[in-house]
Amino acid sequence: MLSDYLNLELPTETCAEIENHLKGCAPCIEFTESLKKTVELCRNYRPAELPQPAAAEAREELLRAYQGMLARKKSERG
Repeated sequence: MLSDYLNLELPTETCAEIENHLKGCAPCIEFTESLKKTVELCRNYRPAELPQPAAAEAREELLRAYQGMLARKKSERG
């Protein structure tokens, strides 16, 4: 519920309960602050474009890995 709390997506009374708990719980305060920072970093993240040869190689490697995973799942099913 902390993600919903930080996104202001919870009812007022639920937010009040969380805030009351946070007043007296150092581990939860620390976790909440860490989550806030993580969310902020994710929101601000702008991936750099890979150089074309590296991007093509990475795509091919991911495609091979995905196809291998599908083949393993198929063989596990019988």
